[in-house]
Amino acid sequence: MKGKAYIVGAGPGDPDLITIKALKILKKADVVIYDRLIPLKVLDYCKNDCELIYAGKSPGKHEMEQEEINEIIVKKAMEGKKVVRLKGGDPYIFGRGEEECYYVISHGIDCEVVPGIPSFIGASVYSGIPLTNRKLSSSFSVITGREAEEKRSKTVKVEEIAKSSDTIVIMMGVSTLKENLEKIANVRGYDESCAIVMNATTEMQKVVTGSIKEVLDNYDKLSLENPAIIIVGKTIKMRDNLWKKS
Repeated sequence: MKGKAYIVGAGPGDPDLITIKALKILKKADVVIYDRLIPLKVLDYCKNDCELIYAGKSPGKHEMEQEEINEIIVKKAMEGKKVVRLKGGDPYIFGRGEEECYYVISHGIDCEVVPGIPSFIGASVYSGIPLTNRKLSSSFSVITGREAEEKRSKTVKVEEIAKSSDTIVIMMGVSTLKENLEKIANVRGYDESCAIVMNATTEMQKVVTGSIKEVLDNYDKLSLENPAIIIVGKTIKMRDNLWKKS
């Protein structure tokens, strides 16, 4: 008898930000295949006999290739098990959750997707930087800073986005930070505000703010690291009034 697969978003890093539905599913799981950026504390909710499989990915280092992850989900579900693929943030926002769900369903296995709070939302709120504001920002765009190598052409037109969206959010963008900030500055000028939120919503959260010029001039001194969310826009100036350390 076939089991069932669940593609589950664990939220942005703070274990308290996972959804109630996600926790209910975790408690019943026979197998959990989890990513590098999930809050490890949520694994405490799993059954004692739950099989935990680490499938973390970091820049330049993958414990498993995507094809292998897909196959494991199907294999375990074919054994009649409840399989949870636990992913950081939301599984459908640059998380390949849709690829995994498609693969599972194509093999005749039921698959349920559970959304999670996206990492960029966590970074925005926990750093006191709203993405919209009725006076400063009526729109925002979320883009990847690292497009898939197999794509034939680049589709992220940073300059065009800088013209059309008030606030720009760049995910997975540390390695291309200089390049993308230069493109934005060519449209908006080097005085435009920029923020980099690292390890958002966790105890290790660190926020760097300044103009694009200040960030570029001090790039080598900033000790930037992944995971990081980059935000560009005028709402960054609201941070001092919206975020206070306890």
